Amino acid sequence: MNFLYRISVFSVILLSCLHSLSAQNRVTLNGYIRDAGNGEDLIGAAVRITATSTGAITNTYGFYSISVTPGTYTIEFSYVGYSSEVRKIELSENTRLDIELSSERQQLDEVIVTATGDNVRNIEMSTARLDIKTIKSIPPFLGEVDVIKSIQFLPGVSTVGEGASGFNVRGGGVGQNLVLLDEAPVYNASHLFGFFSVFNPDAVKEVKLYKGGIPARYGGRIASILDIRMKEGNSKNYEVNGGIGTVFSRLSVEGPLIKDKASFIVAARRSYADVFVKLFTDVLSDGAGLNFYDVTGKANYNINDKNRIFVSGYLGRDVFRFDANQGFNWGNKTGTIRWNRLYNTRLFSNFTAFFSDYDYSLGFGDFELDAFEWNSRISTANFKPEFNYYVNNNNELSFGGELIHYRFSPANARGISNGEVTNISLDNKMGLEYALYMSNEQKFGSNLTLSYGLRYSGFNYLGPGRIYEYGNAERPGLRRPVTDVRNAGSGEVIANYGFFEPRASFNVLLNDKNSIKGSYNRTVQYIHLVSNTVASNPLDVWTPSTNNIEPQTGHQVALGYFKDLGPRNMFETSVEAYYRGTENQIDYIDGADILINEFLAGDLLSGIGRAYGLETYIRKKEGRVTGWISYTLAKTELQVDGINNGNWYPTRFDQRHNLKIAGFYELNDRINLSANFTWLSGTPTNFPDSRYIIQDFVIPYIYQDVRNGVRVPDYHRLDLSAIIEAKKTNRKGELKKIQGEWVVSVYNVYSRRNPFSIYFSQSDERRPAGTPAATSATRLAIIGTIFPSVSYNFKF
Repeated sequence: MNFLYRISVFSVILLSCLHSLSAQNRVTLNGYIRDAGNGEDLIGAAVRITATSTGAITNTYGFYSISVTPGTYTIEFSYVGYSSEVRKIELSENTRLDIELSSERQQLDEVIVTATGDNVRNIEMSTARLDIKTIKSIPPFLGEVDVIKSIQFLPGVSTVGEGASGFNVRGGGVGQNLVLLDEAPVYNASHLFGFFSVFNPDAVKEVKLYKGGIPARYGGRIASILDIRMKEGNSKNYEVNGGIGTVFSRLSVEGPLIKDKASFIVAARRSYADVFVKLFTDVLSDGAGLNFYDVTGKANYNINDKNRIFVSGYLGRDVFRFDANQGFNWGNKTGTIRWNRLYNTRLFSNFTAFFSDYDYSLGFGDFELDAFEWNSRISTANFKPEFNYYVNNNNELSFGGELIHYRFSPANARGISNGEVTNISLDNKMGLEYALYMSNEQKFGSNLTLSYGLRYSGFNYLGPGRIYEYGNAERPGLRRPVTDVRNAGSGEVIANYGFFEPRASFNVLLNDKNSIKGSYNRTVQYIHLVSNTVASNPLDVWTPSTNNIEPQTGHQVALGYFKDLGPRNMFETSVEAYYRGTENQIDYIDGADILINEFLAGDLLSGIGRAYGLETYIRKKEGRVTGWISYTLAKTELQVDGINNGNWYPTRFDQRHNLKIAGFYELNDRINLSANFTWLSGTPTNFPDSRYIIQDFVIPYIYQDVRNGVRVPDYHRLDLSAIIEAKKTNRKGELKKIQGEWVVSVYNVYSRRNPFSIYFSQSDERRPAGTPAATSATRLAIIGTIFPSVSYNFKF
């Protein structure tokens, strides 16, 4: 197989490079940095030799490695929100040193949002990391903190409105974001049509978003990567966390299986609207249901000092049943198994195998005489080997690969009419994606750092199935006719693609408080989310690149200025400009039929896109008052032959202005207040510009060939919240076994009716003969009023 051959050649070349790069007459200090309270790995902790500029940052698993000449050194270990630890160490040979850092109460109460380490010195740009403490500080919707809603307060991130699934990054679509939960892709990250995400905050350790400068280890999407890491579980003590909220309740249990060696965490949530409704009415009788639930779990085991394994999984579902036979539901399943191995003091590996499955079903009717049912799913199985080699203090080499098998089931569907069954199912589709990558982060002196890498990815569209060939439309923008049909055999390669994806970034350190950073990345996306609705919804269809649908490609360049201000670098500021160009962007002919359409490719159009903008960000990270302000000025456009007379037009996600303000105030040791304000430009849409009147009925239609030519009104909203901790000690001064807090929040304080969409309708009032039919425009607001809520969280 070509992929295995490439791996073999790649490995031989790589091992030769590693041998030649290995440093001589040096010793290595390595180990793991963990939380002293629960044993969790600390991602991005700093290790610094105080007498020099030499240092290192822990990787995703808390591992670090530093090579120095033999001698005695004073070494500082630090992490934001934790007490630093200083050790004086004599290094005459390779040494393993694991460190546990203790959290500082004062700092833990402050908001912690970091741009992956030091704002000025780190080479990463267009990247933000949020830990769970930050996420829980943002005013929650209906009292429930949410991962997806939290990242929407970052510069360059937005949504088309309340109740919209997913998020948009730098003008990209929802389907152009790769969302990972412990490495496994999540194809629909929403509960309750986008009001909540599928990620239980009690099980989340860290959230990291790559908007640009995407490392070579990631691929498969052209807009962003959202990497969500789960907790490993408390390896020292048993712990129970939970909450009772307005919409749902949650409970998590974690603790050691073997103290300091193996641990677990299990977290579950369920909404209970249907439970309360059944207490007061029979509207949900006869098998009806209205709920969502999810269960998240993870366990890990330290086999020895060099080997550690992790197993994690997720199961969640939304259920909307009108009775026992009618309704719809959707859900995700993921599973991940990882093996970390430390080969020597400088070579670290991670082997990951994981699967992901997303499905939905829809049905209505009596299922005997007249009915309809439809099931759809996308399933993937992945294998991903990764290596980090710490060549020396100036070079960190990363390399690996990825193999992904896709199975698309667009429609298993049937209709029943007068007892006669008609099967309208579509063929399953198969695909195989593969990639190899190598990158190096290299320091040149103390002021210049470069990161450069190359990823090669490929995709095979596989049989069996019917293969269609399409001719040209009568004119651009119309449906393409089928010209030929044939059957492909099982495993037959129907179409194949391959691309090189270069990645590069730099950091020029002007001084201790100022730096200039730049990045370039080329990305390729082989699967496509087909949706022509205002916002992504659970019934959208994923489809692979085929002989008729080419992969989407994108290239992005970004340049930024980063500055720290004030004593102890209290303020972080940054300004970033970016430009992204894309090819083979999918759009649709007018009246496209995208659901259960055997000839879907004939209704799709492709073109080029461009997105560019300026992002500004300032954050105060110390003191009783903390927070940040971000503002993005951006533009996103498409050009597709057959749409808008071939001229550029704004995408549905184009928002010219994006202002976010988040503020946090520590009133005292028990009360923390927070507020956030959002203002977004209205999104583009289409309004009818003409109408027919037939027998006094008005039929609006769009006469001009203009796409997204008008905008809905601007979106703005203010939210407030307060976290009130219960007393931690009893009258005797003894620590209570159960610790609790109340979360009081007010969503949409001034009852702004933000438009999700605007639709037009005809008045049903009687009118005199000859009087023109009256029509009106109606603003649809998903949440058009103030929403107060109260929830209670506990821990013991």
